[in-house]
Amino acid sequence: MNALTVSTIMLLIVFVTLFIGFPIALGMAVGSVVAMMLILPFEQAAIVSAQRMFTGINSFSLLAIPFFVLAGNIMSNGGIAGRLIDCARLVASRLPGYLSQTNIVANMLFACVSGSGMAATAAMGSILAPLEEKEGYDKNFSAAVNAASGPAGMLIPPSNIMIIFAMTAGGVSIAALFVGGYIPGIIWGLGCMVVAGFQAKKRGYTSRETFTLWQAVTIIWRAVPSLFLIVVVIGGILGGMFTPTEGSAIAVAYSLLLSIIYRSIKLKDMPKILFDSVKTTAVVQFLVCISAIMSFVMARTRLPMTIANAMLGVTDNFIVILLLINLLMLIIGLFLDPTPAVLILTPIFLPIAMRLGMHPIHFGIMLVFNKSISTITPPFGAILFTACRVGNVKIEGILGPLWPYYIMLVFLLLFIIFIPGLSLALPRALGLIV
Repeated sequence: MNALTVSTIMLLIVFVTLFIGFPIALGMAVGSVVAMMLILPFEQAAIVSAQRMFTGINSFSLLAIPFFVLAGNIMSNGGIAGRLIDCARLVASRLPGYLSQTNIVANMLFACVSGSGMAATAAMGSILAPLEEKEGYDKNFSAAVNAASGPAGMLIPPSNIMIIFAMTAGGVSIAALFVGGYIPGIIWGLGCMVVAGFQAKKRGYTSRETFTLWQAVTIIWRAVPSLFLIVVVIGGILGGMFTPTEGSAIAVAYSLLLSIIYRSIKLKDMPKILFDSVKTTAVVQFLVCISAIMSFVMARTRLPMTIANAMLGVTDNFIVILLLINLLMLIIGLFLDPTPAVLILTPIFLPIAMRLGMHPIHFGIMLVFNKSISTITPPFGAILFTACRVGNVKIEGILGPLWPYYIMLVFLLLFIIFIPGLSLALPRALGLIV
């Protein structure tokens, strides 16, 4: 059986199992193992599969993921979210629809300390949704704002999905990816604020909130310890004081210490926090294990090279190929969560992009931005469903006010694609890349 047929069978099994209701990790496992047995004898296929699974997760960098997940869960339950929301209210107090703008700023701030778009959406939405309803905001509008701004946590470091990309791409600096995500993440948030402002004016949500100087100083003072985590973790990584993995462990210790000082987390809360963190980490690590088998099959069957030659055979126009790649990634993102999508798509499309002269950091930021959009698109958008749950709305109700955000975010994606400096300027300025 030729290599192309084997690769086709593997991908076909993955998507068929997905459509009939298999968990994505199990579908990837079935497709990868079947393909492995088609290219190697049974005993050799079993041994190589086990070796690849072990090798896939035998990475010091991957240890950062469980620590960042745990830190995010501690922050969600440890009183840090409320202080960040107060700080966001201060920043957005004079903007139209200030509570919706507060939601966007708060999601961005929480992203800076947790690295999780879903955690930000859940934490900020659960606190702000009742306040917005009390002010007369439409529940669907509020949930749409929360959903649209939540994925900023995937771009603004620390970001778990960037760690996954760096591991999959091989030899890509996590620190450079983290720094490269700041400008695109801020652009994402500003784009959402523009759309929310227009919608708020149209709906008549023009109420403002005023603060005295003393109130402003108090709010900032209360938020400083939480925001200082950014300086500690990112500053320590960039300063060479510790690695991203060591920084993630420091994030756990720092967030736990703050929660204890704030007296907002109890010893009895820790088992649930730990269990939730273990569940999330287990899913990610299993996907990484399976993707290692899939990557081996792709390399053995030369699937990335075949796809690259096919695309370059149609056109060698840089713009057309990048648009085609992003269109395919957006379509695939309708059916895959970001983690499996990055694990599957990186070995396929990164070689094509690099052959066209694209920097791997630029490609990684583009991919994460693209996959961030997928998290708020039906039918499987995880952040979309999280926003619906915490906002107590139905998905068909949220899609109406959400569509202008889709247009804005796709427009901003084009900026990320064709203006490399947005992703590369900061890493270059800090000497992380040449």
